[in-house]
Amino acid sequence: MPTDLPERSATPSPAPSGGPQPHDHEPHTYVPGMIIGSALVFLGFLTIFLSLSGGFEIDYKPLVLYFSGLAIWAYSAIANLTIRYTVVIVVVTLALAIAHYGEVHFWHKQVIFWATVLMVVYFMLTSAAPGKRN
Repeated sequence: MPTDLPERSATPSPAPSGGPQPHDHEPHTYVPGMIIGSALVFLGFLTIFLSLSGGFEIDYKPLVLYFSGLAIWAYSAIANLTIRYTVVIVVVTLALAIAHYGEVHFWHKQVIFWATVLMVVYFMLTSAAPGKRN
């Protein structure tokens, strides 16, 4: 007997895609990592800045603090895996090199100061679209 009802298929229909998918959310460690990384970068940079403006010498520990904070921040904030791990490897290598060298010269502090200024200016002038991370 023919009817006007559509036929039922044996395969279940896919779930609606309007809701959040399991792979769309960020891991819960991103925000604390960004906070801790930013705090360590700030503490290390503050010591470097004060030694530049005050003219006193520092040992390698503020630079290692700065670089470790930068590595934690980069791991949490950069979404592109190639850029993320390149930044982390470069920063850890620089921290180990400074710790092995054991001495901080004036030009080391100048390079870190101006690189941080350029990094902050870059992130202030570029903004990501809503829901999109760099």
